Amino acid sequence: MTNEELKRYARHIILSEIGLEGQQKLKQARVLVIGAGGLGCPVLQYLTAAGVGTIGIVDFDKVDGSNLQRQVLYSTEDVGKPKAQIAKEKLGKQNPYINLIAHVTQLTAVNALEIISLYDIVVDGSDNFATRYLVNDACVMLNKILVFGSIFKFDGQVSVFNYNDGPTYRCLYPEPPAEGEVPNCAEIGVIGVLPGIIGTLQANEVIKIIVGVGEVLSGKLLVFNALTMQFDTFGIRANPVNKKINKLIDYNIFCNSTFEISADELKEKIKSKQDFQLLDVRELQEYKLKNIGGILIPLNELVTNLDKLSREKEIIVHCASGVRSKKAVTILKENGFTKVYNLKNGLLDF
Repeated sequence: MTNEELKRYARHIILSEIGLEGQQKLKQARVLVIGAGGLGCPVLQYLTAAGVGTIGIVDFDKVDGSNLQRQVLYSTEDVGKPKAQIAKEKLGKQNPYINLIAHVTQLTAVNALEIISLYDIVVDGSDNFATRYLVNDACVMLNKILVFGSIFKFDGQVSVFNYNDGPTYRCLYPEPPAEGEVPNCAEIGVIGVLPGIIGTLQANEVIKIIVGVGEVLSGKLLVFNALTMQFDTFGIRANPVNKKINKLIDYNIFCNSTFEISADELKEKIKSKQDFQLLDVRELQEYKLKNIGGILIPLNELVTNLDKLSREKEIIVHCASGVRSKKAVTILKENGFTKVYNLKNGLLDF
């Protein structure tokens, strides 16, 4: 370590539980943070400050004005910019002695194993069940430690999965909740300080694991209530069946979600030449004025033209604003199509 680094990390180094050896372990560690949102921001900031040598950031979203109430890494001038890239730039100024890697992409069953394999520990800061199961299963297949966190209104949860043959996320939640059973933050709200508390606890677990100090939250679920300021811990029993995962699946179907993708996500699919069908359910005159190359089947003709669509490929449905395409998604699902996704906001974002 340089003299500048020794000075920067002095308060760590004088701790007998960490010392110079522990700080060197932090510098050599590789940690991947899934999501640079409410939980990801404090995780990233504290791991950066702690001197974790290589930190990967996976996020395909852009900063929105509604994020600023809790995602304290960002400011008003960042609205509309990619979170992963902005996070990398700001964290690089916070600590120039570490390596930051921005994965400006959506984590999927196609790229999850490749990305996660590059790191030692994974921190899940995602906000949906499909991603949580995907991350868990990839970590099980690659034998990576997973530090989990979640938030809901005033409540938060933290645990460590797949640690020394301990329980996995599926041991805690064997099946996802029914669609609509658990609203997301956009629907139900969340107090702004909660992700800071839970994310900081996640960062603490990462540091303990790397240094090899303290008692890791493996086999336990820590639950925090911000209204009562009460912490509770519950035991989690490992189920050996959950260690036998050998392939990744379509997690949106597994979680029964009517999945929406953004214009940026669709553009990425087109750019990377992924194999899917693009369905345009507008009218012919609209299609002639502007189209993005999809197969045209107007909504009122969809039921009689189902034979033109593949039941094996992903189908991304769009209209002008996203209203008719949602109806089309419902029709397709009622007729046995499972890999169906709606383009959020239709062509408004193109």
